[in-house]
Amino acid sequence: MNKVVLAFSGGLDTSVCIKLLEEKYNMEVITACVDVGQPREEIRRPAQVSKELGNYKHYTIDARQEFAEDYIFRAIKANASYEGYPLSTALARPLIAAKIVEVAKKEGASAIAHGCTGKGNDQFRFETIIRSMSDCDVIAPIRDLNLTRSEEIEYASSCGIPLPPKKQYSIDENLWGRAIEGDILEDPMREPPEDAFSWTRPPNEAPDDPETIQIRFKDGIPYEINGEKIKPVELIKEANVIAGRHGIGRVDIIEDRIIGMKSREVYEMPAALLLIEAHKALEQLTLTRNELKFADIISGVYSELIYNGLWHEPLREDLDKAIDHMQCRVTGTVNVKLHKGNMRIIGRESPYSLYSEKIVSFEDKSFDQREMKGMVKNYGLQASFYQKLWRG
Repeated sequence: MNKVVLAFSGGLDTSVCIKLLEEKYNMEVITACVDVGQPREEIRRPAQVSKELGNYKHYTIDARQEFAEDYIFRAIKANASYEGYPLSTALARPLIAAKIVEVAKKEGASAIAHGCTGKGNDQFRFETIIRSMSDCDVIAPIRDLNLTRSEEIEYASSCGIPLPPKKQYSIDENLWGRAIEGDILEDPMREPPEDAFSWTRPPNEAPDDPETIQIRFKDGIPYEINGEKIKPVELIKEANVIAGRHGIGRVDIIEDRIIGMKSREVYEMPAALLLIEAHKALEQLTLTRNELKFADIISGVYSELIYNGLWHEPLREDLDKAIDHMQCRVTGTVNVKLHKGNMRIIGRESPYSLYSEKIVSFEDKSFDQREMKGMVKNYGLQASFYQKLWRG
């Protein structure tokens, strides 16, 4: 009997997949869960459910450190945002897929399975990585059998699969953010209720006194908060707590999915918004005008590649080379003031600063203003000709 490794969360979709893979595909199932910063219960549950459903061999893989250093920090350096929000779910998928491939190779599996539907983005994100890193077949029982949620529930009941507790929302959570979908959120006119949020306070309940947080970067990577050097995973957790306490981190958008469908998405990502905003402020101080313009182009392309499941695309690696070179000077300190849902950059310094307080001062004479006369005279020359030709 051929082996298949199932990316397993212990929820309805993947629990149904276990039995479908046995009954419909005649395969020996191995389950695996990759920890990228989910709540502890979501790491314990897959192992427990896998055991209850048939004592399947199960892997729990701790990839939090790798996620922080090799994915989140790269996203910070690239200011990676898609349609206005930092990427979190999309950023974790290639790592999860790569870890599942490692299990498949170790077990000699001929196939890898996932519980994605045919309407979402994750089918692209998982399968492109799986196919680029292995020769395994890819099986997606929910999509490939065109199952509805009610059909899944009916099948689960017929197989004796215990249904997980019904949740009001569909939530995907990792170290870098929470994605919240479903229920009343599907109506784009409905305000997200407070019970949808977990990491952030509503701004009106945030502390009355503002808080200033100091973040230090080296080569574009944050490594210190308020004078304390912190390891990557803990730094991101701390940033989530601090920013979330002040009501920072809520995003509510209409998002364009890969297949062209629009969906209403609600996110919580306090650390992501805080750290990327601070990183941008330091770039403004240390990069040239042309570099900043090009960095915006890179950021857009980089973010699209991540969102579209193309982390393995050579262009992403090419962009990393350019980003890493520019980030060698993005070193220094940024002060951010947080207060009731707002954050404001109030200070920044760097040993590579291109800002000169002396030159910009109105009292400075080393910059001879008279030398600007000729430059200003011929500035906008073509526009001047145009105006005289067409309006003269």
